[in-house]
Amino acid sequence: MKIDQEAVWSGRYAGAGEDYLFGTAPNKFLASQKDRLQPGWTALAVADGEGRNSVFLAEEGLAVTAVEISPVGLHKARRLATSRQVSVDFVLADVLRWEAPVPFDLVVAIFVQFVGPAERELLFGRIKAAVKPGGLLLMQGYTPKQLEYRTGGPSAVENLYTAELLRAAFGDWEVLDLHEHEDLLEEGAGHKGRSALIDFVARRPGGPKA
Repeated sequence: MKIDQEAVWSGRYAGAGEDYLFGTAPNKFLASQKDRLQPGWTALAVADGEGRNSVFLAEEGLAVTAVEISPVGLHKARRLATSRQVSVDFVLADVLRWEAPVPFDLVVAIFVQFVGPAERELLFGRIKAAVKPGGLLLMQGYTPKQLEYRTGGPSAVENLYTAELLRAAFGDWEVLDLHEHEDLLEEGAGHKGRSALIDFVARRPGGPKA
């Protein structure tokens, strides 16, 4: 049975009340990549939820578009952007069906592990197409070991990432960083505790390097 992702995520975001399910600070991995970011770049935040990562990118001087399926999430994201006095182009859309109108210098995909193998190929295809030649992709996800910790992420092992999976999916890309590790996450109530993670930074081939 196909999962109604909008209903699932709207329910989760609404359930957090006035709080933010994953907090308002940027993802730890994304924040660690700050030196790679260039003011004036165009950036896309994929399935950005309540806006913590897109708002961070905007604060760093990037021109940011954020796509999210949940209107509840987007409402909270707009509120966060307003409170931080930054502008983000928020788009209400299913990332599996939305096509980027133009490619971006940077695409950020943090914990976008809501689909299994069948739809992941489509999701990764959308992500690849959204990065301009020479542009960068920053991605973080959970590895299968995360099922031992249960501190966030999906419960289905087929939704989780390994280094081999990402190398195969982005085989012709220039891999700048790819490693599995464990860390303590404190990202709201949604990601809290010891976690099994994988970080991925890659450049799309062709074009001037972003």
